[in-house]
Amino acid sequence: MKKLNTVGLIALILVIVGGLNWGLVGFFSFNLVSSLFGSLSYVIYDLVGLSALYLLFAYFMGKE
Repeated sequence: MKKLNTVGLIALILVIVGGLNWGLVGFFSFNLVSSLFGSLSYVIYDLVGLSALYLLFAYFMGKE
């Protein structure tokens, strides 16, 4: 496993949080992000999406 830079590590953490949140929504109908951040949850969703795109491009470009 390659070592991640700071941006890569933050992106990985956000993608994991997003995945766990979707798991909670799917299994228990509980949205943790919405519960914690309320009306600002869209910002977290945006960051998770951008993180996924970053990791996807980094993977295929060989940066991470």
